[in-house]
Amino acid sequence: MNETENVTYVHKACAYITRQTGELLVFEGPGHDGLQIPKGTLETGESPREGLFREVREESGLENLHGARHVTTDVWTRRQSPPKRYVRHFFHATVHEPRDEWTHVLTDGGEEHGAEFEFEWVDPTTHREFALDLDDYAQQLSTEAPAPEQPIASD
Repeated sequence: MNETENVTYVHKACAYITRQTGELLVFEGPGHDGLQIPKGTLETGESPREGLFREVREESGLENLHGARHVTTDVWTRRQSPPKRYVRHFFHATVHEPRDEWTHVLTDGGEEHGAEFEFEWVDPTTHREFALDLDDYAQQLSTEAPAPEQPIASD
């Protein structure tokens, strides 16, 4: 049996959410050093786009995303041994959100249920460190915003 047969692949939906000013939504999350964006593991049978809306709602409380579009999909190595890879599906959407910062209690029912996330907005080109290399494609946001559309509800 070769090493690639033992690799675990976990699909994730990752959300770059910006508001009218171009700022990127981030939070400080428990158990990671650095900024994060709303993201999480796809549920069985769930598409990356469906996971995007669910994760954003659970982690931030935001529901009305505009112009959600797929940015890229990559494979990121979480650990070498035993091998675990994240297949990360990145999306970009905008939201009308007047709050500059807020705390949201995670409502996913999983092991982080009840955790508090402190949200804020930052420039997508910030030099602050992101956890898990989640800023790999953030620099693209300052040059290309989603087209304005009617809100896209998650249901």
